Amino acid sequence: MLISHLNEPMSDHREAGGSLRRSMGLPTLVFFGLSYMVPMTVFTTYGIVNDITGGFLASAYLITLAAMLFTACSYAFMGRRVDSAGSAYAYTREGLGGGVGFLTGWAVMIDYVLLPMLNYLLIGLYLAEQFPAIPAWAFSLTALVLVTVLNIVGILVVKSANMVLVLLQVIFFMIFFVFAVRAFDPAAGPLDPFIRSDFNLTAVAAGAAVLCLSFLGFDAISTMAEEARAPKQSIPRAVILTTVIGGVFFVAVSWFAYMAHPAVITGGEADVAAISVLAHIGGNLLTALFLAAYVTGALGSALASQASVSRILYAMGRDRVLPEKLFGTISRRFRTPVGAILVVALISTSAVFADVDFVASIVSFGALTAFSMVNLSVISVFLIQDRRRSMGAIICYGVIPLIGFFLTAWLWTSLTGNTVLLGLAWIAVGFIQLMWHTRMFTRPVPRMHLEN
Repeated sequence: MLISHLNEPMSDHREAGGSLRRSMGLPTLVFFGLSYMVPMTVFTTYGIVNDITGGFLASAYLITLAAMLFTACSYAFMGRRVDSAGSAYAYTREGLGGGVGFLTGWAVMIDYVLLPMLNYLLIGLYLAEQFPAIPAWAFSLTALVLVTVLNIVGILVVKSANMVLVLLQVIFFMIFFVFAVRAFDPAAGPLDPFIRSDFNLTAVAAGAAVLCLSFLGFDAISTMAEEARAPKQSIPRAVILTTVIGGVFFVAVSWFAYMAHPAVITGGEADVAAISVLAHIGGNLLTALFLAAYVTGALGSALASQASVSRILYAMGRDRVLPEKLFGTISRRFRTPVGAILVVALISTSAVFADVDFVASIVSFGALTAFSMVNLSVISVFLIQDRRRSMGAIICYGVIPLIGFFLTAWLWTSLTGNTVLLGLAWIAVGFIQLMWHTRMFTRPVPRMHLEN
């Protein structure tokens, strides 16, 4: 089936440098976003957030979901207005101008470029733990090569692989739910995961800030606008659906885990608390299935994130703010931005020696920058540029994005000083690049070519 797609005639497409292939409908976009979110990530932060909140992981996810819905609405509003590749870059370019758009895209690049590397790191570490005779870097590089080839071959392969990878994770969670129900603690009440006498809102809010990055999938969806069918309808719907489905799913897993294992693991053992909980619930069988599903999820996230960042680089290359010959052209054969994909793969090879904590902390900076700028762009586009003044418009395009902006600004308080300094240094490099490109702002930043 895949071969027939890849060999179909190209008479309906323009030559290299033309439009991307529109092949993604609403279900595919939602699968893509969920794959990017990685459902298994609920176990990555399980012990840490349980420790922070005192066992109120489910409540923390509810708060995060509520907060992220405001920003997801802003993405949906902008998705109806802009249907070109580029995500927060394209949206901010439309709302706040070329200069701010460039710097936003530059900040987002560090997020997207490092996400594939983070997944390759996790794949290597987990598989090396299971097969200690093979070094972690060998697993990381094998995953990198596989994902790069799939992305070059085309988005049809990526979307098909993502569906399979998400479904495999869903199968694991169905097994997890069965084991969890059998292990329910009779002393735990159904509302205990959400509210108990020791509930501390400050602690739960701190945990919610950590969980915020679990919802990056809706930003990834917006990078697929030029490969989506009817993007002004499908992209906004997919953004909201992915946020809600992912959030409800995270809350459900947290609830089942608490009901089966109410004890909170603290201290140094919190990092691996998920393994302890799964072993308590289902023994060696469930922990083995967890390892397989977790590595599968990381592979799916790498597949989605490398596809996403290549589209961002393509949009910026086509806009001539990055070298056009390398980033802004599409392969005649595969209809994919091969140059951008290979650059991301080259950067990701540093997964053989990078530190997981360092990479993860920098990813937070780019994500919060994107969320903040998109919220502000909605206000600029609809209330200032379009001069919409009805009560409904003020609520939709003023109140909602403003709440989203203040929530993301609040989340900045969870970043360490070193992370902020490194992020600002990266933006400073982008600012220097912008000055060079515009000849000290004597030339305008080229407009994006918005294609329908």
